[in-house]
Amino acid sequence: MKDVREALMLGRASDGKPVRRPLSPHLQIYRPQITSALSIFHRITGVALAAGTLLLVWWLAAAAGSDAAYATVSGFLRSPIGYLLLFGWTVALWYHFCSGLRHLAWDAGRGFELAQVHASGKLVLVATAVLTVATWVIGLAAL
Repeated sequence: MKDVREALMLGRASDGKPVRRPLSPHLQIYRPQITSALSIFHRITGVALAAGTLLLVWWLAAAAGSDAAYATVSGFLRSPIGYLLLFGWTVALWYHFCSGLRHLAWDAGRGFELAQVHASGKLVLVATAVLTVATWVIGLAAL
């Protein structure tokens, strides 16, 4: 056999005769769809929220620690990289929240028609953008 892929395609039928099995379709075959993209993004934002929570813990620990520790964290968070991380965390938070509401609707047995799935997916993206911008406008106005 030439390679592992070739070996995986060989098998035996129930009567013992050798057969050539088809390969499953691969990601290179499938066209990206909004449903798969949003599902993948939901998982990615879950991981981003977990990682971003470490930043929140650092901030809380510094606030409970000393003035110098808090000044260090505050200086980092007010840097361009800090603002970028906070903005990304805000996007992840709102996206995961809105997508979670969508999943709750599905758990209730609603929104399974293809048109409804596409509409709710677009609504999640719009709501994420609106809520993220509103959060930052309110937050920056409070400074």
